[in-house]
Amino acid sequence: MTLRLKGTTALGLAACMFAAPAFADMEAAKAFLDSEIGEMSTLTRAEQEAELQFFVDAAEPYVGMSINVVSETIGTHEYESNVLAPAFEAITGIKVTHDLIGEGDVVEKLQTQMQSGENIYDAYINDSDLIGTHWRYQQARNLTDWMAGEGAAVTNPNLDLEDFIGLSFTTGPDGKIYQLPDQQFANLYWFRYDWFNDDQNKADFQATYGYELGVPVNWSAYEDIAEFFTGRDLSRLGVEGDVFGNMDYGKKDPSLGWRYTDAWLSMAGAGDIGEPNGLPVDEWGIRVNENSQPVGSCVARGGATNGPAAVYAVTKAIEWLEKYSPPAAAGMTFSEAGPIPAQGNVAQQMFWYTAFTAASVEPDLPVMNEDGTPKWRMAPSPHGAYWTEGTKIGYQDAGSWTLMESTPVDRAQAAWLYAQFVTSKTVDVKKSHVGLTFIRESTIQHESFTERAPRLGGLIEFYRSPARVQWSPTGTNVPDYPKLAQLWWQNIGDAMSGAKTPQEALDSLCADQEAVLARLERAGVQGEFGPLLNEESDPSFWLDQPGSPKAQLENEDETPVTISYDELIKSWQ
Repeated sequence: MTLRLKGTTALGLAACMFAAPAFADMEAAKAFLDSEIGEMSTLTRAEQEAELQFFVDAAEPYVGMSINVVSETIGTHEYESNVLAPAFEAITGIKVTHDLIGEGDVVEKLQTQMQSGENIYDAYINDSDLIGTHWRYQQARNLTDWMAGEGAAVTNPNLDLEDFIGLSFTTGPDGKIYQLPDQQFANLYWFRYDWFNDDQNKADFQATYGYELGVPVNWSAYEDIAEFFTGRDLSRLGVEGDVFGNMDYGKKDPSLGWRYTDAWLSMAGAGDIGEPNGLPVDEWGIRVNENSQPVGSCVARGGATNGPAAVYAVTKAIEWLEKYSPPAAAGMTFSEAGPIPAQGNVAQQMFWYTAFTAASVEPDLPVMNEDGTPKWRMAPSPHGAYWTEGTKIGYQDAGSWTLMESTPVDRAQAAWLYAQFVTSKTVDVKKSHVGLTFIRESTIQHESFTERAPRLGGLIEFYRSPARVQWSPTGTNVPDYPKLAQLWWQNIGDAMSGAKTPQEALDSLCADQEAVLARLERAGVQGEFGPLLNEESDPSFWLDQPGSPKAQLENEDETPVTISYDELIKSWQ
């Protein structure tokens, strides 16, 4: 998943702020600490200098080398490219060209390098959604062995892997780490805290629905709230124009796929219990056997992509889009829909990425108070009728450093130094204030974020809470993310447009996924962990088994439940 964020003041620093010497330079390191980092670090100044001394010393064999790395275009990576890359060059004497391109283009370059063996980039920041791809194809260096072998001399002794909150996302079933997280953000529930706490709104909601207006715990409550606010006159609160109870997007476009592969079915409850992803059936509806081999996507093979929970999930998304969203939303892409809630006429959004935070707290927005605090909050997403405790409830993007086997060793070593520099404890607090995409526990707990928390709408509280483990990226059940992900937007788009019913669209999707799995099985390119499809059975056989796929519920309309946001936050603390 990707999105573009508006730049921050940090990006106004001149790229030529540090003169690049033809040697590793500790004086440049001290100048960088003085001008850019200061106290914005979990390390003391002495510890910062010690960490940067490692980079100065380790870089000596690579002084004068030019390396090329690539990432998608978001605020965090803009900061790395515009500020941290020049600083790294000044400190180490290694010139880094950090390209910023679209997420789809990153995956395309990565695929080309995998297929051709040509070294296009020396390192990639690509989503950990590809962990199943990297583990099976073995064309990405597994970093566990790398750090103990060819990368040992260039591995920061202060890297502290246990401090990375998303390491489970980048670890294969073999227990090896294949990627190093660089940035993370989750999709959460977003709502107008001010509207929800308005006495008149609360009284009217109670009178209409018989329970308190609050953060919805389940989809039934979300639906009631969407109905309540859609068309409501809030002019007494200074709101001009039509009000809507839901925001989403539905154009048949590649970004529509993100909306669904980014764990929408898990929120409905389609997958099995498990962290970070359901086993044996994950949030894509793909089942694996005890050897981690994908065995099916359709219910007839034990998958859940076209099961009752998945149909319910897509049906509800279409219904809410049509009934409670701005009329233009159905024709919008992800990037077009993203800014709409901050314009001030949307009451809630179930599927809202926390990387929008920086762009949603800018002064003078209709959703901001004069004191700089937001009128909105974020909270855990409500779950659907098929969801059970212990099942993931949403998506977390984890853009992560990946070193390909086709990259020459010396170039990979230099790139690994850069990857560790931009994720180091020295720089991570400052980088996180710029992009608000957290990767380290120590950064989340830093006092500067305690001070900033009231201005970030619940972001810090969420990342400090025990709830965050229920949000995770695509897991290892997906054997070839690039090939399979493109199937989603095309098939879901048919349901969105009305060309097919949700059941027909999902039947087509799971069949398309199984066709890819069958091709991979025949080709044998993924070895003993590649697909091994089950024989088809009557769907009732699998629906009668415990776990996913789950049989049709007699009543998918649960008793609606809400919770006070303030009480929710207290329970986390």
